[in-house]
Amino acid sequence: MPLALIVALPFLGALLPGLMIRAGRNASAIVTGAATALALLGLLLHAPAVLRGEVIHDRISWVPGLGLNANFFLDGLGLLFATLILGIGLLIILYARFYLSKTDPMGQFYTYLLLFQGAMVGIVLSDNILLLLVFWELTSLSSFLLIGYWKHLPEGRQGARMALAVTGMGGLSMIAGMLILGQIAGSYDLSVILQHKDLIQASPMYLPALILILIGAFAKSAQFPFHFWLPHAMAAPTPVSAYLHSATMVKAGLFLMARLWPVLAGRPEWFYIVATTGLVTMVMAAKIALFKDDLKALLAFSTVSHLGLITLLLGFGTEAGAVAAVLHIINHASFKAALFMTAGIVDHETHTRDAKRLGGLMTLMPITFTIATVAGLSMAGIPPFNGFLSKEMMLEQSAHTAWAANPWLLGALATLGALFSVAYSLRYIAHVFLGPVRDDYPAKPHDPAFGMWASPAFLAVLVILIGLFPMPMVGWIVTAAAGAVTGAHPHVHIALWHGVTPALWMSIAAIAGGALLLAAHRPLERLWHATPKPEAKRIFDALIEAATVTSRAITRGLHNGSMSRYLAVFSVASVAAGLIAFLGASHSAGTRALTPVEPIPLIAWFLLMSATVAVVMFHHNRLLSLVLVGVVGLMVSIAFVYLSAPDLALTQISVEVVTVILLLLALNFLPKQTPHESGGGRKSRDAVIAIAAGLGIGGLIYALMTRDFAFDTISAFHLAKSKLEGGGTNVVNVILVDFRGYDTYGEITVLGIAAMAIYALTDTLLRGPANRRLRNWVHDLKRAGDRHPLMLVVATRVMMPITLMVGIYIFLRGHNEPGGGFIAGLIVAVALVIQYMASGFAWAHQRQQVNYHALIGLGVLVAGITGTGAFLAGRPFLTSDFGYFHIPFLGELELATAMGFDTGVFLTVVGAVMLALASLSLIARRAGETVNKMPMDIDPSGKDGRAETDAGDAGEAL
Repeated sequence: MPLALIVALPFLGALLPGLMIRAGRNASAIVTGAATALALLGLLLHAPAVLRGEVIHDRISWVPGLGLNANFFLDGLGLLFATLILGIGLLIILYARFYLSKTDPMGQFYTYLLLFQGAMVGIVLSDNILLLLVFWELTSLSSFLLIGYWKHLPEGRQGARMALAVTGMGGLSMIAGMLILGQIAGSYDLSVILQHKDLIQASPMYLPALILILIGAFAKSAQFPFHFWLPHAMAAPTPVSAYLHSATMVKAGLFLMARLWPVLAGRPEWFYIVATTGLVTMVMAAKIALFKDDLKALLAFSTVSHLGLITLLLGFGTEAGAVAAVLHIINHASFKAALFMTAGIVDHETHTRDAKRLGGLMTLMPITFTIATVAGLSMAGIPPFNGFLSKEMMLEQSAHTAWAANPWLLGALATLGALFSVAYSLRYIAHVFLGPVRDDYPAKPHDPAFGMWASPAFLAVLVILIGLFPMPMVGWIVTAAAGAVTGAHPHVHIALWHGVTPALWMSIAAIAGGALLLAAHRPLERLWHATPKPEAKRIFDALIEAATVTSRAITRGLHNGSMSRYLAVFSVASVAAGLIAFLGASHSAGTRALTPVEPIPLIAWFLLMSATVAVVMFHHNRLLSLVLVGVVGLMVSIAFVYLSAPDLALTQISVEVVTVILLLLALNFLPKQTPHESGGGRKSRDAVIAIAAGLGIGGLIYALMTRDFAFDTISAFHLAKSKLEGGGTNVVNVILVDFRGYDTYGEITVLGIAAMAIYALTDTLLRGPANRRLRNWVHDLKRAGDRHPLMLVVATRVMMPITLMVGIYIFLRGHNEPGGGFIAGLIVAVALVIQYMASGFAWAHQRQQVNYHALIGLGVLVAGITGTGAFLAGRPFLTSDFGYFHIPFLGELELATAMGFDTGVFLTVVGAVMLALASLSLIARRAGETVNKMPMDIDPSGKDGRAETDAGDAGEAL
């Protein structure tokens, strides 16, 4: 099975639970488990090859120019993590089926779980760091959904936000570090990066990359000082907690450190940053866990502690440390998932997780007690369970590692962390299950059904088997994974007995000290609560509040709604940047001779400048300003014709006509005069900025037009390839529908969205206070008695078919002559608009009932289908194809798929213009009801409506 399919299966499976939940909870759980099991089967099919030392690759070219490819690879480390993710995922799916209540939306839960699972599998199998970053952020988003699954709980919502904020911040840091790492190695593929240890460690950017990457890893794996988010994620359902703590999410940071170990480890910076952070986290979290009464909180801080232990082992930078880290990843996943599930069982059956309200459950819940005891003793590092094996290896490494030339400090602190670990593990067993049976349980305790305890029981059996037979059970996968971490062939020997070593005495001290701590727990707890200490959550909340206040102040200062301020800042920044570049470079005279100035272009330029200046001088008169803007547009159109750009001229003049009509309709509802708001000083400031910006742009254009450049412009390529590869002699149209068809596709999509936004705003205006103002609106000018002059009506009726024929002609000739779908759409829109102008909106609407929303959607869909056809044919999206065909009676014609794309553009343009017109005209109709006292029932989407009156219609408004 291809690796890409293994990654995709959970995402594809996420489509099923929400559908199958209608067939029942069992059906939803079965399809969820089937998707996971199928992915696990596909993974295990590659296991024999990986264990032989092979690396499985699956490469999919995506954006090779940016180094972004969907490349996957599977080695020993990836096999270990993917097996844990999918294997424990299966157990969690079974457990969740019986844990979740009937009121919990199980289909939604399994959907989120599969998305989370797929993101984690994507991380561990990615061979491209950019792709890895995509999956990395997906884990943050999907874990946000899982942690906040119980939306009715405030602590669930807050825990989800906190997890997203902390891990998201770390992810941003890691993105920067990964990009630096890729730049140093010259590739974004992990398989290539891992071969350049010397190059990376010799680079001056090694330390910045290391720090940035470690921030991301530490945040994800809840290392100090980012540890606080993980305990607050315990508001999630227990299946989420068990999965998140054992095989996913928090293990992602450990995986990243292990994956990059071959190129980042070995330098003192790695040891002091990673090992120190792991040691501090291990001891600190273990101490906190001892005094937590909530069972899930106790286990959460124990997870933080054990994650610190694994980080410490990776920080040693030695082969033995890597082997121990890999082993403890396996051990921790097995006993921690089992412990969380037993905590969930206790909560499910007794309705409480408070250790002070529990005790004596050993006889009432014997199965749960047995599972919890096995897993708890393993977490404590008690032989013969598997946790003892990796704890001993950690203590052995700590005993032989000096920190800052001190040979005993690291070993002593590691022993202290192990001591606390023993204490909180024994407390979990003793305070929950031992002691006398109580008579005040919130609910009557009993063991749950088989479906709920089957998963933790399976893991408890693994805990015992791995402890008793470590090499046959996990030696093979530890060897493969540790080999992938170290890039060598490590000697792996795991056994319960290693002789009398320093680690043995340290372990005995930890067990004895832990037992004493448990015995003295009550007075120590009083001392703990009486001692003032910083609260990470309060610090986080204070930082978030401060950041929120600061960002609001900055936002209100910069984004105060003043368009003139925005333009001033943008213009000043642009002029300053250009001035700095100008003053910091040498200058030479232009190499191109100036062309003589002819009288007609000079006159046109003078008219253009005069109209522009007049707009500035008389902008308070809105109607006059609109006329002057139209003059400017007309002169620009003439300039396009003069400069041999007929396509641009046609587009410009068509846009001008439509824009003026729509703006006239909009201005009908605004005051005819803009109030005078700016003082003399502000006007002078704006004038200086405008003149400086104009001179800067003019100078830049002059410099470009009077110089020859050593490089070829893109226009030469388009001119040469337009006919050969696009099948059209109209270069502009071929660029729009072929070479840069994706840009055009985005533009028509935006155009459709803009039209729908106008519709939505109009609908809002017709409700509430705006509606009352429209009903009370009195026209400020006397209105003409003849709303629809007969000459105008007759002329527009005659022009309608002629204009439509012109539009069709412009559309059909567009690939080889000036024209195309955009211009044709505007011309047809004008043909329809003039009917509304002459005869009124109601009359035109009765005869032209078109759903403009659907027309926009159809246009975008048609254009997209054209592009998809090219993609399915193995060519880039929206690539045009063409051919020459002999058609009877017509002769030989060229047919191109670009016509389909142009059809989509045409439909979108017509729909967008008419929807905007209909939306604005609806305001006029609503205002006209005041005069006629008639109800309004015309839908601007064009779906239905009655035309009782022409009062206030588009023609009158215009």
